[in-house]
Amino acid sequence: MAVYKLVFAGPVGAGKTTAVQALSDIEVVSTESVASDETRRLKRTTTVALDYGVMKLDNGDQVHLYGTPGQKRFDFMWEIVAENALGLVLLLKADAADPLADLRTYVGEFREFINQTGLVVGVTHSEASGWIRQEVARELSSLGLPPYVMDADSRNRAHMAMLVKALIHGIDPFQDAPSG
Repeated sequence: MAVYKLVFAGPVGAGKTTAVQALSDIEVVSTESVASDETRRLKRTTTVALDYGVMKLDNGDQVHLYGTPGQKRFDFMWEIVAENALGLVLLLKADAADPLADLRTYVGEFREFINQTGLVVGVTHSEASGWIRQEVARELSSLGLPPYVMDADSRNRAHMAMLVKALIHGIDPFQDAPSG
């Protein structure tokens, strides 16, 4: 049995906790706490350490799913969680004030990790902002990264599984993508 580790990162409210919950076949371990800063304007609770779940694949392999906190004050967890991971699923909110600035921030923070592994971007909350995906792809290219980006509903297991498959194929296009 092979075990893979993936990290979900992105700004507050992008859907990281929801994505881990959608994919996990076990009850998710979550460190949600009542938001005590400007985050409370966006949502009532926020991740303060990590979210953890396990996606069981049809062949018996497992994908361990780690969601990072979105707030900069918890960024010390980002490096810890990313250790020995296969790659990064970056979730961006299309309806954020500046999703491209969010992209640049997270790529900058995770750049060394991305260079050693892989990156795929899921654009959430994109119902009213379909153009964001193309802008994100252009920005990824300008940053020297493959433009692996798709619209994704973090509540939808199939959408999140497609991001996982895209990440794995981006790292090794000859590897069988997980199903499950």
